[in-house]
Amino acid sequence: MAMSQAKQGALAGIKIADFSRVLAGPYATMLLGDLGANVVKVERAGVGDEARTWGPPFDAKGRATYFQSVNRNKSGLFLDLTKESDRAKARELILESDVVVENFGVGGMAKFGLDYESIAKESPKIIYCSITGFGTSEAAAQLPGYDALVQGMSGLMSITGDKESGPHKVGVALIDVIAGLHATTGILAALRARDQFGIGQQVEINLLSSALSAMVNQSGAYVGAGVTPGLLGNSHPSIVPYGVFQAKDRPFIIAAGNDHQFDALCEVLNMKVDQKFATNEARVENRAELERELNSLLMQRSAAEWIDLLRAKKIPAGPINSIAEAFDFAREIGLDLIVDIDGAKSIANPISLSKTEASYRLPPPSM
Repeated sequence: MAMSQAKQGALAGIKIADFSRVLAGPYATMLLGDLGANVVKVERAGVGDEARTWGPPFDAKGRATYFQSVNRNKSGLFLDLTKESDRAKARELILESDVVVENFGVGGMAKFGLDYESIAKESPKIIYCSITGFGTSEAAAQLPGYDALVQGMSGLMSITGDKESGPHKVGVALIDVIAGLHATTGILAALRARDQFGIGQQVEINLLSSALSAMVNQSGAYVGAGVTPGLLGNSHPSIVPYGVFQAKDRPFIIAAGNDHQFDALCEVLNMKVDQKFATNEARVENRAELERELNSLLMQRSAAEWIDLLRAKKIPAGPINSIAEAFDFAREIGLDLIVDIDGAKSIANPISLSKTEASYRLPPPSM
C-alpha cells in the first residue's frame, strides 16, 4: 500500500484549481502537478492563456514553446467568467479543490465572487494563493505586474550589465520564476499547516518582494551596510577573482572563492602573489589591476586548456555554454532533463525525491 501511494507522488490526492496565466503561477502549478497534484487549468474561453500566442518559437505541432514549458500535468477547462453559468462552474471547481492559484490582479477575482474571503466562508480549509506584481495596497494595485518592469523597478537591472552597456535585464523572466518558486513554497507550507492545525489560509506572493529577497547579498548590502550596489558586469561585488576572464580564443569562468584557490591559481599562471592581492579584501580593493593582470596571462592559452589546468588544481572553472551546449553537457554527466509527453517536450522537474518521485502524465492542455 505504501509503495502504491508513493508511486502516485508526494501530492497525490491534492486538487489545484489553477486560474493563473503566463509564467509565475503556471510554473508553480506545473511543479506541484509533477509532484502528484491534480491540476485543472482554467483559461478564458475562446482566448486562453496569452502565452499560447507568444512565439516564435513554435514546436513541430505549431504550439508556442513558451506555453508548453510551464503547463504540463494539467487538465484544461475553458470558462467565460462574465457568464453566470461559467462562474458557477468555476465556483464548483474551487469548492472541490484543496488549493486555488490566481494572478488576476488585486480585486480581479472579487469581481466574480471568487476571491479568498468569499470562498473561505464556504470552504474554510481552502489554500488560496494570489500572485500580484507589487502587493495589495491601493497604490500597488494601480501598477501592472510585468517581469520586465519589476526587473527595472526592483533594482535588479541596476546591478546587471556594465558601465559601457548600461543596465540590462536578465535573459529570462527570472522574477516571475522566483515568484513561482515562492508560491510553491508558500502553498506547501500552507498545506502542512492545514494537515497539522486543520486551517486553511491565503498565500500572497508579489514580484517586487520576491525580487528583493532573491537579490540576497546585494539587497543585504543596502539593508545591512547602507551600500547601494552598482554595475560590475561579470564581476562579483565581494569576491575576486570570480567572474568572466578572457582566454586566447574565448571568455570563460573562473570562480576562486577563497585564498587557497587564489594561491593555486597563481601557481598555475606562474604569477607571484603580490601583497596587494594576498587577501580577498585586498583583491576586491585592487580589483581592476588584478583582473588586467590575469587577463594578460590568460590570453596565452585557449579556454579549454586553462579549464583543464585549473580543474586539475581544484580551482572552479568552466566554459560559457550556449543553452544547447548546456543540455549536451548535462547529458554527458548523466542528467536526463528533457521530458517528452506525446510529442510535447519540456524541462524535467529539478526536484529529485527518492521515494515519491516526480512524474509526467499529461501534456499541456490544448484548446
